[in-house]
Amino acid sequence: MHRKKILIVDDEKLIRWSLRQKLNEWDLEVVEAEDAREALRIFPQESPDLVILDVNLPDEKGTELLKQFRNAVPELPVVMITAYGSIDDAVSAMRGGAYDFITKPIDFLKLENTIQNALETVSLKEEVAYYKEREQERSDPGKIVAADPAMREVMQFTRTIAESEAAIVLLQGESGTGKDLLAQTIHHSSRRQAGPYLVINCSAIPENLLESELFGYEKGAFTDAKQQKKGLAELAHTGTLFLDEISTLSLPLQPKLLRFLETQTFKRVGGLRDIEVDLRVIAATNQDLEAASLNGEFRRDLFFRLNVCPIHIPPLRDRMDDILPLSRHFIQEYNLKFRKNIKGLNKQAERMFLDYLWPGNVRELKNALERAMIFEKGRYITTSYLPFRPDRSGEATSTSSRAPGGRTDAGTTMNLEEMERELLIKALKKASGNKSQAARILGITRDTLRYKIQKWDLKEDDWLGPA
Repeated sequence: MHRKKILIVDDEKLIRWSLRQKLNEWDLEVVEAEDAREALRIFPQESPDLVILDVNLPDEKGTELLKQFRNAVPELPVVMITAYGSIDDAVSAMRGGAYDFITKPIDFLKLENTIQNALETVSLKEEVAYYKEREQERSDPGKIVAADPAMREVMQFTRTIAESEAAIVLLQGESGTGKDLLAQTIHHSSRRQAGPYLVINCSAIPENLLESELFGYEKGAFTDAKQQKKGLAELAHTGTLFLDEISTLSLPLQPKLLRFLETQTFKRVGGLRDIEVDLRVIAATNQDLEAASLNGEFRRDLFFRLNVCPIHIPPLRDRMDDILPLSRHFIQEYNLKFRKNIKGLNKQAERMFLDYLWPGNVRELKNALERAMIFEKGRYITTSYLPFRPDRSGEATSTSSRAPGGRTDAGTTMNLEEMERELLIKALKKASGNKSQAARILGITRDTLRYKIQKWDLKEDDWLGPA
């Protein structure tokens, strides 16, 4: 294990010796300097984790040396020591950024506690910074692959919403399209990025517990409520609350969520007082909320409130230009994870990736590459370890299940794009132009249907007439 290094700067040899003995007992590495000149010479070479610095040095005031250390390494903890215990010296040192101030003769118990606390504080800050940087990298808009024009348009709209004061955002898209990543991107691209980002999966928590998880509860609100608990809505104050799988929210809880969205106030379970918060709510669903509201499965007033700033993430089969860039991105990621040096997909694998319809979207693509990366021995990923195979027509087919819409009759010459256009027209004819009904016939969301109508530039004349 790495031993922490302490730099002692003191002109008294006996003081340095006694400090060295104690620091070595505490399993700390020690380097010494008897004046400011020597300290400045060895400081960049040794890169100490902490400095013990005498206020009075023969060639410079310790407080001046403190400033130079702190300018070089702002987070460096410096413990000042002096034989005089001057209040002025203490005030000057603390204003200069010293971690603490200890007088001679040195109380070694106090010094040990001070050093331990200082090193733990630095370690904690470094750990927080590390995880924050990792989270920032994960949610950085630059990390979302958007080579396809459809996805570039989504990202441009996302940035506009993130920079706005929009308090409610609705993300819609099939499972595996990256709604959680887009939610993180919105948070980290907004003025709320310094605030908390909290997630609650509405489908993963039992209905009877979801309200208390969301809004918290007061002591004695129910049998096991032995003390007050804050909910995620309260803990996310100044930040972002991400409500995943919002379509699964129970009907009794929906009006309470609506009131919270309207007023940004709520009551804890068993509470009487309104609690006001300032946060952004991002909701996500893979269901057609508009259709659910028409069917009575979701409150229409809640749908209208959520639908102020909707973002539709197209499925991977509708953003073909992203497939190979995404593949390269995940191969690079798994090269680091698995300590490999795979260059990419070979030509046959590339063709299979482009032919496959990806019913599981980006998540399925990532999982397929992870599997292939584990087993592949060569420099390129081949078709050997992919979880789908080409069928007789040459289309890629999942080995576990066929992709929706991927079946073709023997002898057909219609390509997939022509087939999609014909299916859209047939569904719209059958639904007499009712887009919600046509979307249900096709098994897609109404927003996806709208996107495809725009994609094919379909007009009412295209679906008028008999089904």
